[in-house]
Amino acid sequence: MSESQGTDDELDEIREKKREQLESQLGDDGDAEEADESATAPSEPVHVHGTSELQETASKYDVVLVDFYADWCGPCKMLEPTVKSLAQSTDAAVAKVDIDQNQQLAQQYQVRGVPTLLLFSDGEPVEQVVGVRDESTLRSLIEQYQ
Repeated sequence: MSESQGTDDELDEIREKKREQLESQLGDDGDAEEADESATAPSEPVHVHGTSELQETASKYDVVLVDFYADWCGPCKMLEPTVKSLAQSTDAAVAKVDIDQNQQLAQQYQVRGVPTLLLFSDGEPVEQVVGVRDESTLRSLIEQYQ
């Protein structure tokens, strides 16, 4: 297990270096990150790998909907178009977490079944929805925190 942890640490370091490179390409003097906080959320779901990436995403945007899913899960596949549509049509950021690749992260947020949607507001988890829900229900949930 320590070998796996070493791999995770190496991946986190690589991601951090890449993030720094991308931020430096944006220019400015580091204020770009502050400006991003009030910027619009991405129009596509962002795939998150690990606790630090999830925490960074949750703190970067006011409202974040996190979709814990698995590739083998039929209901997750049914929910995917809804999740994509919410990313495009709401001010909330949408993140996706593959529970098979991120078992510790799923365990940390007590994900016991998939799909599980976790809503973050101001960096804190505020709602958890298990199972498939229609788009209007999820949109209403998001709008409560915007």
